Amino acid sequence: MARVKSGPYRRRRHQRRIAYNSGYTGTRNHLFRRANEAFLKSQWYAYNDRRNRKRDLRRLWIVRINAAARQNGITYSRLISAMRNSDIILNRKVLADLAVRDPKAFAEVVTKATSKS
Repeated sequence: MARVKSGPYRRRRHQRRIAYNSGYTGTRNHLFRRANEAFLKSQWYAYNDRRNRKRDLRRLWIVRINAAARQNGITYSRLISAMRNSDIILNRKVLADLAVRDPKAFAEVVTKATSKS
């Protein structure tokens, strides 16, 4: 079998990777090996952080709901429990949005949830 020489193709591949890292500092945007390491690490962080963002947002929603619930005289855990018992189906994202944008509607949800339980 004939030998395949990868001269121009390898150069093109290396230049593509270096161009991808054009905003990086130091050798990470000049040398292929450093650029490749930086690229692989950045992709790994991006993959993980897409999952971490979901965790962080849920934590933020819970904090907001708890703060608004305490202004209405109930704790977060009791509010969620009361909503479950009274068959009010609102997810935490919607509840947090109500708490921030429409406190009166959030107060109504709290009174409906607590009146049935």
